[in-house]
Amino acid sequence: MPPPTPARIPVSRTHHGDTVTDHYEWMRDKTSEDVLAHLRAENAYADARMQHLEPVREQIVAEIRSRTQETDMGIPVREGDWWYYGRTIEGKQYSIQCRVAARPIDPADPTDPVAWTPPPPLKDPSEPREGEQVILDANVEAEGHDFFSLGTFDISDDGRFLLFGVDTEGDERYTLRIRDLETGEQLADEIRETSSGAFFDPSGRYVFYSTVDESWRPDTVWRHEVGTDTATDVRVFHEPDDSYWVGAGRTRSGRYLVIGASSSVTSETRVLDASDPTGEFALIWAREQGVEYDAEHAVIAGRDWWLITHNKNAPDFTVVAVPVENPQAEPVTVIAHEAGRRVEGVDAFARFLVFDYRTGGLPKTAVARLDSGETLAELRWDELVPPTASGRGGLLSIGARGNPEWQQPTLRIGYTSFIEPATVASYDVAAGFYTVLKRQPVLGGYASGDYAEKRDWAVADDGTRIPISLVWKRGLVPALDGVDDAAPSPLELYGYGSYEASMDPGFSIPRLSLLDRGVVFAIAHVRGGGELGRAWYENGKTTTKTNTFTDFIAVARHLIGQGVTAPDRLVAEGGSAGGLLMGAVANMAPELFAGILADVPFVDPLTSILDPSLPLTVIEWDEWGNPLHDADAYHYIKSYAPYENVREQAYPRILAVTSLNDTRVLYVEPAKWVARLREVGADAMLRCEMEAGHGGVSGRYSAWNQRAIELAWLLDVLGLADATAGADAPAAADATP
Repeated sequence: MPPPTPARIPVSRTHHGDTVTDHYEWMRDKTSEDVLAHLRAENAYADARMQHLEPVREQIVAEIRSRTQETDMGIPVREGDWWYYGRTIEGKQYSIQCRVAARPIDPADPTDPVAWTPPPPLKDPSEPREGEQVILDANVEAEGHDFFSLGTFDISDDGRFLLFGVDTEGDERYTLRIRDLETGEQLADEIRETSSGAFFDPSGRYVFYSTVDESWRPDTVWRHEVGTDTATDVRVFHEPDDSYWVGAGRTRSGRYLVIGASSSVTSETRVLDASDPTGEFALIWAREQGVEYDAEHAVIAGRDWWLITHNKNAPDFTVVAVPVENPQAEPVTVIAHEAGRRVEGVDAFARFLVFDYRTGGLPKTAVARLDSGETLAELRWDELVPPTASGRGGLLSIGARGNPEWQQPTLRIGYTSFIEPATVASYDVAAGFYTVLKRQPVLGGYASGDYAEKRDWAVADDGTRIPISLVWKRGLVPALDGVDDAAPSPLELYGYGSYEASMDPGFSIPRLSLLDRGVVFAIAHVRGGGELGRAWYENGKTTTKTNTFTDFIAVARHLIGQGVTAPDRLVAEGGSAGGLLMGAVANMAPELFAGILADVPFVDPLTSILDPSLPLTVIEWDEWGNPLHDADAYHYIKSYAPYENVREQAYPRILAVTSLNDTRVLYVEPAKWVARLREVGADAMLRCEMEAGHGGVSGRYSAWNQRAIELAWLLDVLGLADATAGADAPAAADATP
């Protein structure tokens, strides 16, 4: 089957004296039947090209299902007078949200461990708990829709009302609804076209929510009185600056409502006493260009404080305290700035504080009891190292998970590695001991000791050492198992490198289908990410963005030079901004890769960032530069933009995956890129999900199937499409439940 041959219709643009003619810009019209027909033709072509991979796709889906406990129950989380949790049922796409009544907390003994101990797991998770109430079954809500996603999910403080937001298109525009959990009645209140993150005030009388402007920027916060016409909703805050987002929430203490406005480099916070929800929000600190901060309410020795995490004269951030009644007072240092230790935030509870930070390329968490020091600066911080987290090659991700209650005496944490399934434990802060609540079940006899993980380092062109995470199955990768003169192994190299996002260790069941076939999985922790502090991010954005690409190439060359892999055995993968990375390295060093998998790839950045009317453009100028008004930024972005730099050369095989309703990276970018690649003879394919958003399809079975398609293609590039995961591999099964 020949690939689609879209029409070439010249559209020219001129900026800074440079005229560019784009023959595929016509694909931007999402409502055009010609565009939709072209996307369907691309899907038909991809399906035909990958028809021979159906057996391996089915095999991978069967492997995922055989390792997944499809009927399962989450660990209950206490909020108010209820324990909340989710259940999944085999054959159902979505989770079911439930609750059971909790034992009342004795005011005379608010830390009674019995009241804070969640109900024990059930032997048969297919059966509901005694006294269980289903508060939302997403399978029911999703009926009749090809896509379904929950945004907001909030319960009023008295436990009576549920506020939830639904997206059935994938465009992240949610319809808010309110349900009476006592009667099951859906209230008449319905608010359309909202952003995520709505919530009740403590009284339950009001709902605060955000809406977006025409370019999809959350810019306005509204107050809705439950039971009234939405036409009377009150606008409580509007941000006119196109480079800022807004969002709203509540402090854990329940004492304050919070509105945050932030760009990529500057932020400010407004607060309101929650007992006066119709009052005026007041600034904590006014915005100052280049200063980022957030505020957490704490009560220490009977006094109310704002704990402010900020970067003013502290590139890796510091934490200070200011009195709630006078935020302009001289700050008291709580956590001093330390170069190379990236402070990520502080959470406050009634009896302790939690400190999240990053050092050595890994996330860390520490806890301080509020009675552990005479002053705020003297609090004793104890790093959390769960006893069951040893033996993981040092690659451990840890952090607080699901802790909504101000008075709780324990801290729930989650931790994982590339080879250890996610574990959730409760840490008793006063006593200093852990109780493991649940370890992610992995069926089929999985044993972490059969796999290995390690950290390696490559050296970039400018001498910078670039961390690499590696995971593989023991006995299948000779070079990493210590065998001399070993043959190179197939390897998938993943990268992202933008927005200070860190690619931390984490377990993945679908990834086992690669590892068990002898494929090494590696992450290149390139600059532009946040693994090694703020400087690591700053040296991979705007005028230093190309470091992200050259770092990734340096990692690929290092792994090839070490004999771990070879160019004909190496596939690269990245998504969104990581898709930009994929497009850039395809142009810069195509000889290093056999294939490139680009998910929702940001491959036409210059066209997008030049148009302020497109989603997120103005907000993105702080990340990439402003090519509309800055000639240097224009020429710099043009020098690396993947679509702009496709040229006559031998490219690796390329698969681009996108979604029609993606509002973050529009489908038109990979559609144009693939068309241009084919002009120079590249073997490029496009798959466009017609009912999905930036995160792909919805529903777990659909997501497994989508990932299985990608992995089947990847294995085909590596010459492993006929290989099973072993003699005991489960029989093939379709993804449809």
